[in-house]
Amino acid sequence: MATAANTTETASANRTAFLVLGALSLCHFLNDMMQSLLPAIYPVLQQNFALTFTQIGILHLAFQVTASLLQPAVGLYTDRRQRFRLLSVGMGCTLVGLLLLATAQHYLFLLFAACAVGLGSSIFHPDASRLARTASGGRFGLAQSIFQVGGNTGTAVGPLLAAYVVLPLGQPGIAWFSAVALLGMLILWWVGSWAKRQHRQARTRSASPAPALPLPRRRVLFAIGVLAVLIFSKYVYLASLTSYYTFYLIETFGVTIRHSQILLFVFLGAVAVGTILGGPLADRIGRRPVIWISILGVLPFTLMLPHANLFWTGVLSVVIGLVLASAFSAIVVYAQELVPGRVGLISGLFFGFAFGMGGLGAAILGSWPMPTASASSISSAPSCPSSAC
Repeated sequence: MATAANTTETASANRTAFLVLGALSLCHFLNDMMQSLLPAIYPVLQQNFALTFTQIGILHLAFQVTASLLQPAVGLYTDRRQRFRLLSVGMGCTLVGLLLLATAQHYLFLLFAACAVGLGSSIFHPDASRLARTASGGRFGLAQSIFQVGGNTGTAVGPLLAAYVVLPLGQPGIAWFSAVALLGMLILWWVGSWAKRQHRQARTRSASPAPALPLPRRRVLFAIGVLAVLIFSKYVYLASLTSYYTFYLIETFGVTIRHSQILLFVFLGAVAVGTILGGPLADRIGRRPVIWISILGVLPFTLMLPHANLFWTGVLSVVIGLVLASAFSAIVVYAQELVPGRVGLISGLFFGFAFGMGGLGAAILGSWPMPTASASSISSAPSCPSSAC
């Protein structure tokens, strides 16, 4: 008997539901924006609760475990038994977490809040990715790109909102974002109603046999392992640049914090553009060419980066972001095609577990000494205008 995921996907096989994809991308934007708020407000929480770095580390661990490592389990569950309102429930968990963060008076409540926000993210990503494939109309790369670009944009915007909303208002200012979570719940309720209608239409047709693996099981497992390593390496690269790029710019070129954040925002914007371009390109020329172009194409620009002046560092970071992100959608879709009927599990594995392990890799990289630029690079860097310093 076909799984719920397969029958629902078949129901939308003839046309691309762009309205649904747009709704999922918007909710991905809202989810990842709220998710990125927590690390951005650590300085506020540290000041309000006199937290040690160990306590901040435990807080982030609670968030990371629930936000990343639970995603494969959620994906496996929804593959076997579809729940049309689960996405709204997940966004509701995020809403509860934000309200707890805004009103917490004790460190223990901060831990509960971090777990609630992380749980909401774990529920959202695998099930929303599965519905994006359902709405793709066969244009899987395009659908995955539209879905993913919302998350990339939300991750880039979250810290800016924290700087301009939470920092001036303090911890209670976090409560304003609960309205964003409520909006996400309403949109996802509508998406769930759409998915339920598609599922009912599919059940009126004759049940199709369960899809078989396209390759022998051993080769499928090997291919999934290779893809997991590739996405892991990309997440390590992305998490490392996101975490340390501003420090590198400040240390090497003496730019201001504001200037470094602007350059980081430009890099994250390039990642978003690369994500939206990579999916349609993979649909046109194939998944594997895009994956290998992305994996190998980023190498020469990475090798040039430590030797570039400030201007060319910005240019290279844009190129790196475009090339690096172009294969994200292709890798996820390729893995989903290798294991038919397990879209949620694969999405949870690649969005959640790989992302969490990528963050761990970036943390390990942070313990290495940062290389300094050559004297010629520093001397050729443009000076910082007094108006920007």
